[in-house]
Amino acid sequence: MNHWLLKSEPDVFSYYHLEAAPGRRTVWDGVRNYQARNILRDEIQVSDLAFFYHSSCKEPAIIGVCRVTRTGLADPSQFDPASDYFDAKSDAANPRWITIEVEALRALKHPIPLKDMRKDSALQEMALLNRSRLSVQPVSAEEWSHILHLAADDGHFHE
Repeated sequence: MNHWLLKSEPDVFSYYHLEAAPGRRTVWDGVRNYQARNILRDEIQVSDLAFFYHSSCKEPAIIGVCRVTRTGLADPSQFDPASDYFDAKSDAANPRWITIEVEALRALKHPIPLKDMRKDSALQEMALLNRSRLSVQPVSAEEWSHILHLAADDGHFHE
């Protein structure tokens, strides 16, 4: 199993929106960066776990944990002319934008703010602190456990 960090602006779609979604699931739509798309398409697998990160807000932070429930999905927003993520050049037979479905598992007991992660020597190599613009990022097993420990969890994720 791999671990990931998925970024979303909370005023657009927050972790709490995911918890309130039917079945606590949603398609992770609107990613329009080829490197992030390639991760979604080629690397993320069903059952992988991800941190849900609130970005572009007053206090960016890791808020919750979600699980990947489906992969290899055509991002539906690319075909919707009313969507901000519409892509007129994408072909339904060969979609340009591929995504995943995620399911909310739980909010962290104590969200982990970006400002605290920047001060933590155990997280200095974390992609979030080095490639902060990428909306889908890998998280190492060590970083995953350390963040859960900081969040007052036991260092491992159990449902």
